[in-house]
Amino acid sequence: MNLNYLIAVLCFVFWIVALVDCLGSSNPNKVLWVVLIILLPFLGTILYFVLGKSSRA
Repeated sequence: MNLNYLIAVLCFVFWIVALVDCLGSSNPNKVLWVVLIILLPFLGTILYFVLGKSSRA
């Protein structure tokens, strides 16, 4: 049971970090990424860190 809480908290922290990082970036698609991160919390966060951060050099 405690492992479930730990995983949920880690996912939430990961989501917040992605949102703050996206809002502070100079990414030209910032609005699209914010909407994606908010509407698809887990998948959007993973996609942002895999695709969104690498697209801005």
